[in-house]
Amino acid sequence: MTSTFHLGLSKDFSLILDDADDYNVIIQVGEDLNTKEFRAHSAILRARSPYFKNALSTNWIKWKNNMIMLNKPNLAPTVFDMILKYIYTGELNLTNQSGEDIFKLLIASDELSLEELFEHIQEYLIEKKANWIHENFILVFNTAINLNNCKKLQNYCLESICENPLPFLSSKIFPSLDKEVLFCLVKRDDLQIKEVVIWDYLIKWGIEQTPDLRSKNYDMTEWTSKDYQALRNTLEQFIPFVRFVEISRADFFDKVRPYKAIIPNHIYEEIEEFNYKDVLPKTITLLPRAGSTTKKGKFLSRIIKQNHLKIIVNWIDKKDTTYTHNKKDLGYEFVLNYRGSRDRISNKSFRDKCKGRVASLVLVKIKNTSKIFGGYSSIGFSSLGDDYIIKHGYRFYKSTENFIFSFEHEEDTQNMKISRIINKYEAIMDHGGNGFNFGRGSLSMNDRFLHANNSSKNYENNLNTGTIYTIEEIETFTIDR
Repeated sequence: MTSTFHLGLSKDFSLILDDADDYNVIIQVGEDLNTKEFRAHSAILRARSPYFKNALSTNWIKWKNNMIMLNKPNLAPTVFDMILKYIYTGELNLTNQSGEDIFKLLIASDELSLEELFEHIQEYLIEKKANWIHENFILVFNTAINLNNCKKLQNYCLESICENPLPFLSSKIFPSLDKEVLFCLVKRDDLQIKEVVIWDYLIKWGIEQTPDLRSKNYDMTEWTSKDYQALRNTLEQFIPFVRFVEISRADFFDKVRPYKAIIPNHIYEEIEEFNYKDVLPKTITLLPRAGSTTKKGKFLSRIIKQNHLKIIVNWIDKKDTTYTHNKKDLGYEFVLNYRGSRDRISNKSFRDKCKGRVASLVLVKIKNTSKIFGGYSSIGFSSLGDDYIIKHGYRFYKSTENFIFSFEHEEDTQNMKISRIINKYEAIMDHGGNGFNFGRGSLSMNDRFLHANNSSKNYENNLNTGTIYTIEEIETFTIDR
């Protein structure tokens, strides 16, 4: 049996990095006033990094006073300090690092061919710095797309775009978006936006990518057959992936028909026959995009799974949790309206996204546990109109259908709990100090904290934990029967 003593090894190498006087490499990083010199050992650098193995083995390295001199002005000192510690000790602590520095570390680890570090930082950004990613989304996405091995971050960005495409499609970078990136988006089944909107933006992108058309300022009266052919060539690979059967007859007439010349004849004829005769296409076999609805076959929650959703639907229908629906779908459409990691976890963000008197579901994943809480409100959460009463100095709304619930973990279908409304007159408290509030504190959100305290007795007492939890993720869905 082989014994390992990695802890001692790591400590000893840390001493070499900090105190040794036998270094033979000086690396100057940064530029202008933000520069710093680091001392290192060529043997260790070569062993740990393919980049340094190559850079330190070439004839063009510079020597000064028997020292190898390297200059990396594109790397910040704070970032290179973390890289050297990782190279020497295999240790990395990102807890107190800013999202910006961690992102710079990702780029640097790619340049220096530190694959293990590169993979770890992608995962760390996604799991721990999701809010920062979304605040700097264009920068992150552009960078991830241009890093060949950055698949995890690329996929995360693509999924985020699919969940809320409009801000990205309407951004300044969209007209110059790389063709393969846009193709990846158009092909996806989970792009949550109306098909006619996808078509509109695809046409705009195609025109911007076709120089002769861009110069004509979108004025189709000036287009020639050559112009249409140029646009057809630009969009050729995209057209088969547009779900034309999802575009209404009116939008087909107004927005698709004018571009008949860019659509292959067999596709256009089938769409036309579908719109005018209700004849299903024979060669166009793409299914409607899943969107975020159960009617379309996919429920896009990162918190619960389909089995949980079936249980919740049974609770909404006041049936036993094991009831099986005869229909192919569950009879409801659940549309993602708010996600904390995308839209920020705060009272204001929640209330801005979840306004109006519409049946809604909220799901909450608790940090550092596997526990999941949630609530169904037949009337929504905030801005619910004038049909309220004032009690205890707060505004309350009535519902006989509301309930709150919990699951022990994402696989739990046995130990879940449900608490239905008891006092229908205080089903929802609409108060700016909360994102949502079921029954004056039975289950309520206060920025990043969830309170489960049924002291008001407005709901059944099954969920009363008397605990304040930290929210890791939160989602809301509007519900339509």
